[in-house]
Amino acid sequence: MTEPYIAILIIWVFLFVYAIAGSIDFGAGFWAMYYSDRETSATVLANRYLSPSWEVTNVFLVLLVIALVGFFPGAAFYMGTLMILPFSLVLILLTIRSAFMVFSFTVKKYTKALVYISGITGLLIPALMIAVLPVSIGGFIGGGEQQYILFNETLASPAVYTHVGFGLATELFLSALLLSDYAREAGEEKAYAIYRKNAVFLGPVTLLFAVTALLTLIPEAPWMVESMVDVWYLFALSLIAAVIGYSSLWWPSKSAAPGRPRAGVLLIVLQFGLASFAYGYSHMPYILYPDLTIQDAFTDPVMFRWLLYGYGGGLAILIPAFYIFWRLFMKDKRYLQGKPEEENQY
Repeated sequence: MTEPYIAILIIWVFLFVYAIAGSIDFGAGFWAMYYSDRETSATVLANRYLSPSWEVTNVFLVLLVIALVGFFPGAAFYMGTLMILPFSLVLILLTIRSAFMVFSFTVKKYTKALVYISGITGLLIPALMIAVLPVSIGGFIGGGEQQYILFNETLASPAVYTHVGFGLATELFLSALLLSDYAREAGEEKAYAIYRKNAVFLGPVTLLFAVTALLTLIPEAPWMVESMVDVWYLFALSLIAAVIGYSSLWWPSKSAAPGRPRAGVLLIVLQFGLASFAYGYSHMPYILYPDLTIQDAFTDPVMFRWLLYGYGGGLAILIPAFYIFWRLFMKDKRYLQGKPEEENQY
């Protein structure tokens, strides 16, 4: 494997982790808003999950941006020019969301506003992020040396809307699945039944959007579809993992309600890992088709090695920290059950 491909693989890992963690984080914000006036147990559970998780999720966003600029400085110029509008909106929404989360710790009057801020931004931010993907497949960029997005073509593209729909369906499905596991771990069977029902409904919806998004690529990115055919087995394995993971919602369990959500979470994450790797591999060697490849944008080999050492040392510190976080906030019964004091805030 050449150095540019090693670098793009590292970026893919950060992107995948952020996509999964961010989907669950933003989705939990939406569910907290959706059930704020309907189902107290479901709202409290989503809030309890959000309380520590949003800060950890942002760590991977920072790592992703630094890795992109460090490993592919040539791409930073193109991405900064072409994606300035969606990225600026994402940063503004993230700032608003983070500010309300911080303030709500000390000022309770912000708690209600935060529920709606978190829920609305939980839909807008992923939609803006996922909309960037179709722009990179070609046909949406013009201007020669002074490049810009062709907004008329972008807004008229079915691929953009199917990708956005897939992103939102994925976000809500993953978060519902994870929160059902979180509820089962906390012994909240009522909340578990609510989130399991949402996951049961959203599973087929997500698969439908995934297939539709792939079909819309056929007329708009035939070069990419040809590469996808070469890795059909990865998509097939992804589909098998999705079916088994979805079926886990009906597996027998020790509790009264059926389902093994922990197995479902692991299998669905595996499914998205396989599918996203196949999608990214089919996109290679282009970062922006047809103008920019990973070889064109790659950094100096010496810089690459030092960045590799830096990321290796950083992950050696972060991985144990993330494991401790998981043990504290995903396995600690006192926190899961809201003891010694029930918290209904972020």
